Amino acid sequence: MKQSFETTTTTQPNQTGKEAFAYAYFTVNQFQKKHRALTLGGLRALIFNEETNGLAKSGAIIRIGRKILIDEGKFFAWVESQNKKVAA
Repeated sequence: MKQSFETTTTTQPNQTGKEAFAYAYFTVNQFQKKHRALTLGGLRALIFNEETNGLAKSGAIIRIGRKILIDEGKFFAWVESQNKKVAA
């Protein structure tokens, strides 16, 4: 069973007339399957410790009831910010 992870990057005008960007949300399992360098346990550990590691502040983790979604763009922006802290 092959899953497709296509993301659109087009913009559409919203009700205010300004452009709204399409979001790329993935469940934890979908995100890990798309980004094989990240382990499922590693992702879950990052989410579990999101308050202390800054991931919560980035807005990359979205909770809808028990479902956890990851905003791909915000997650990798957070990863880059972690890299800059180490390099400084």
